[in-house]
Amino acid sequence: MAQNNEDEGSIGTSMHGVTAREQVFSFSVQGEEDGPSSRTVRFDDPTAKFALPVDSEHRATAFKPFSFAKPHMRAFHLGWISFFTCFISTFAAAPLVPIIRDNLDLTKSDIGNAGVASVSGAIFSRLAMGAVCDLLGARYGTAFLLMLSAPTVFSMSFVSDAGGYLSVRFMIGFCLATFVSCQYWTSVMFNGKIIGLVNGCAGGWGDMGGGVTQLLMPMVFHVIKLAGATPFTAWRIAFFVPGFLQVIMGILVLTLGQDLPDGNLSTLQKRGEVSKDKFTKVFWYAVLNYRTYVLFFLYGFSMGIEMTINNVISEYFFDRFQLELHTAGMIAASFGMANFFARPLGGYASDISARFFGMRGRLWTLWILQTCGGIFCVWLGRATSLPIAILAMMLFSVGVQAACGAIFGIVPFVSRRSLGIISGLTGAGGNFGSGLTQLIFFSSSRFHTADGLSLMGIMGMIFTLLVAFIHFPQWGSMFFGPTSDDKKSKEEHYYAAEWTEEEKRQGLHEGSLKFAENSRSERGRKAASDGSSPSTPPENGNPAHV
Repeated sequence: MAQNNEDEGSIGTSMHGVTAREQVFSFSVQGEEDGPSSRTVRFDDPTAKFALPVDSEHRATAFKPFSFAKPHMRAFHLGWISFFTCFISTFAAAPLVPIIRDNLDLTKSDIGNAGVASVSGAIFSRLAMGAVCDLLGARYGTAFLLMLSAPTVFSMSFVSDAGGYLSVRFMIGFCLATFVSCQYWTSVMFNGKIIGLVNGCAGGWGDMGGGVTQLLMPMVFHVIKLAGATPFTAWRIAFFVPGFLQVIMGILVLTLGQDLPDGNLSTLQKRGEVSKDKFTKVFWYAVLNYRTYVLFFLYGFSMGIEMTINNVISEYFFDRFQLELHTAGMIAASFGMANFFARPLGGYASDISARFFGMRGRLWTLWILQTCGGIFCVWLGRATSLPIAILAMMLFSVGVQAACGAIFGIVPFVSRRSLGIISGLTGAGGNFGSGLTQLIFFSSSRFHTADGLSLMGIMGMIFTLLVAFIHFPQWGSMFFGPTSDDKKSKEEHYYAAEWTEEEKRQGLHEGSLKFAENSRSERGRKAASDGSSPSTPPENGNPAHV
């Protein structure tokens, strides 16, 4: 949080050089290069305005989840809560399906198709959100989507047939693109050494809305019914709750949020502090990077499977084990609520493995977690008793949600220039995978729900093998080390390759060079023994410190 001008130069107010070893509740970067700073605090120190220690890009190197300090922690909380409210809206119908299907005379096919529709719209909106974040900033993208999609949530109260139900669920699903802006926002606010944990918490706590809605909507439904409404009226009124939540969050994001550590994107562009990029260039470097497509499918069979479960799990327990609606909802809620710790656990595991084994450790962590999730998904489908089914579901939820966190511990390193587009494409993969699995396994009577769960788990394990194909020339892959080419093995070469020679002469790539310097931690233990100095000029002659 910004300090008063008269206090900026006082001893202790600048966070530059803070080692993050102070006795505070936070997660922070602690590497071999960290140490007590010998710098004298200056009145013009640009880092003095931040409440958290920062790197050369002013990205926070510490994570304090109980802090709301501007800009880093405030962006974190606004991002995940926005996504949380959208998750509630998107899956608000799922726990009320037993009531809605009777009111609208829905068939199993209608319910399945509506489930597919609820996640299909976000395929396109997530792609668009990536571009919006790169070009306009996460704040505008998040706020406008929240408020523009709120009327579609209210519209659910007025549907009268299967066609209307499917159409409205399709339109509500567009709001899931707030996931992309959420992950983008945290990625530009926090240092790469802790980005797995931060993105895991932001995404996981947002995903938790899928669990909360399993409890919230039946509870709201029953309260409205107790107030005198009929069941067929009560479920309609209940949808006003998530709709108003979106409006409130949209206003808060617009008024309290900030795009980047140093200010809003539009303001910095007007000052000339940040260059205005071209959509064609940003899009081009994203689609040319093959890792984008690998992550698209990996996320499709981690987050995609999770979203599918959010649509079918309550009805599955309700029908298979003859449970009461609220009981089935409570069990289903525990699946989504596991996101509170499971997805951050995956991100944290990714960060820890990177600390020792670099990017290769992140890739192995992802493969292990996602494969375990697939195994437990198969077990869930084969379970014949309620206790075993609950146990299998919880183990499955931890595995698949932790894998989601591990994936977004990798995404920020794929591209610096096209981070928004690549985040959007990866996020769209989750919706694609969910739509595909629901269409194949749960939209017709071809498979029993239990068989569909097991087959979905097997399908997920097969696609997880794609992790082995992700290779970074500077860091390596699961089975192969970095390239032996001295030039291509440098982080500066990888990230500077996204800029033309003319753009480099104009200095537009300087942010990428800063990011390359800060991403050297992805070498793992090699970083500790690497004798190269951070100030060593890269191959294009520009200094690493810019």
